[in-house]
Amino acid sequence: MSHDALVGQLDFDPDALKRRYDAERDKRIRPEGQGQYVGTGGKFAAYGRDPWADPDFRREPIRDHTTVIVAGGGFGGLLMGARLRDAGVTDVRIIEIGGDFGGTWYWNRYPGAMCDLEAHIYLPLLEELDYAPRHRYSYAPEILEHSQRIGKAYGLYDKALFQTTITGADRREDRWLLTTDRGDELTADHLVLACGRQSLPKLPNLPGIDRFAPHTFHSSRWDYAYTGGDAAQPDLTKLRDKRVGIIGTGATAIQIVPEVAKWAKELVVFQRTPSTVGVRGQCETPADWADTSRPGWQKARRENFQSYLHGLRPEDDPVGDGWTATLDVLIPETADDLARRLGRTPTAAELQRFAEINDYRVMNGFRDRIHELVTDPATADALTPWYRWWCKRPCFHDDYLPAFNRDNVRLVDTAGQGVSGFTETAVRVGTDEYEVDCLIFATGFEAAIPYTRLAGFDITARGVALSEHWRDQVRTLHGVATDGFPNLFFVGGNVQTAMAVNAVHLLDELAEHVAYVIARSREQGLVSVEPEPSAVDDYVAEIVGSARNEATYAFLAECTPGYYNGEGNARSGEDLFSGARYGDGALAYYDLLARWRAEGSMPGMTGTPR
Repeated sequence: MSHDALVGQLDFDPDALKRRYDAERDKRIRPEGQGQYVGTGGKFAAYGRDPWADPDFRREPIRDHTTVIVAGGGFGGLLMGARLRDAGVTDVRIIEIGGDFGGTWYWNRYPGAMCDLEAHIYLPLLEELDYAPRHRYSYAPEILEHSQRIGKAYGLYDKALFQTTITGADRREDRWLLTTDRGDELTADHLVLACGRQSLPKLPNLPGIDRFAPHTFHSSRWDYAYTGGDAAQPDLTKLRDKRVGIIGTGATAIQIVPEVAKWAKELVVFQRTPSTVGVRGQCETPADWADTSRPGWQKARRENFQSYLHGLRPEDDPVGDGWTATLDVLIPETADDLARRLGRTPTAAELQRFAEINDYRVMNGFRDRIHELVTDPATADALTPWYRWWCKRPCFHDDYLPAFNRDNVRLVDTAGQGVSGFTETAVRVGTDEYEVDCLIFATGFEAAIPYTRLAGFDITARGVALSEHWRDQVRTLHGVATDGFPNLFFVGGNVQTAMAVNAVHLLDELAEHVAYVIARSREQGLVSVEPEPSAVDDYVAEIVGSARNEATYAFLAECTPGYYNGEGNARSGEDLFSGARYGDGALAYYDLLARWRAEGSMPGMTGTPR
């Protein structure tokens, strides 16, 4: 028990908690880091197969020219197409490997799938399309439906190429030439990469995985033919006589577990690290859930939410969910408030300690909730997270923890070591074996990969590959363009942009910005536009020299392993999922882009007249 003027009376020992956090982190660090996972290429290609597309789809190769080609048909690509049309650029082709628009929400159709941010700030273009989400957190079928609604409303289906993989992109003279696996040869004035980070599944790279005989699939390629039901009606009737295993307890698994638990004869959940799980408060939403009477209502609501994430305190809280409730505790006072209470200016060390104590308070609340909801003490203990709130993606769900009270649900806690391998019929954890009929990999996506690999194809200009151009360091102006690659733009991937929990808000800001650059360059009669090397140098120096980025690295370096910190093996800010971002935060970054556009002359860009 401790007490001082800064933190008040404490009913816990912060030093003991810190020691527990460190011990839990240390036992989870594996020397292979990201190597403990493998992608869905080569012998694991079946795990990446598209179960939703027409397997017999065929078409003739296309050879034509388009003003803009967008690689990727997720929210980034859809927003790019929409904002281009808003800016008067209507000749847009989107190329997408899947069978329809939707990106993450095309692939993720597992039972229980829903967004984990309020739908009214997450779903794009709600105001433009006058659409009101049906639930506080939209379920996957509605999100896919909304993706299709955007495609139809903005005419993006007209020239879209689905079930098509780009194999190469080369800048030749004044055009981009793209080739595809369908034999297409497509040219465009401008190329936009809108390649999302939640589309490439990963699997545990463990001994025996390639000879494991029970039925297996990745959560983003859900096999309803095996489980029964479908995305719209996930009645998993075929699991009634099945022993089902799930590897993973992250944001995906906490949605799957309650649904599978309703149907499976037995469900075994294999856990390396428990998630933080708060109250979601899912409910149906009436048409007046948000005040849509004011122009710009969705942008204002998004910015209000982002203000909380930035450590500010807006006057009102229209979202009012688990995110903002938690942040109410994490940021109850400003430095000025603390100074008034202390009668002096707090030191940097005191401010850090204040933040740590509030974080302990928040996490103690989450830990208490587990023991309130889970009846078996040993299971509750195993489900208890020992790390700071931002160390892993915070989760919110109303049914995940109670699912472990069911007689048919068993938690196998691996004491931080994870699953150790597979026999032909069982999952191994240490020396123990667990036989299952079906194993679901809720193991996430290849998040910590370079953008040049994320795109999945070579990008060259003036004889130089983008991977070579970025060999020593990513180089961009504002995260949306790079020197030496005319008329090439990035939307998504988050390279040198901003850290934003609401990724769709970020994508919308980026799409608006890129659409402005393309439209403005066409107005000025420019055949091409690209950043000046000196402007790129200045921006990169600002990113690299950011004290906030260094602070983020220092924080995450002490966290439990996960994709945020390169599985505990990050050696610099560049290795972080959130690394190399604009140091002053998302709202300041959005303001930077808006001020740059308002200036009117595209400073830092150089163009070639027609």
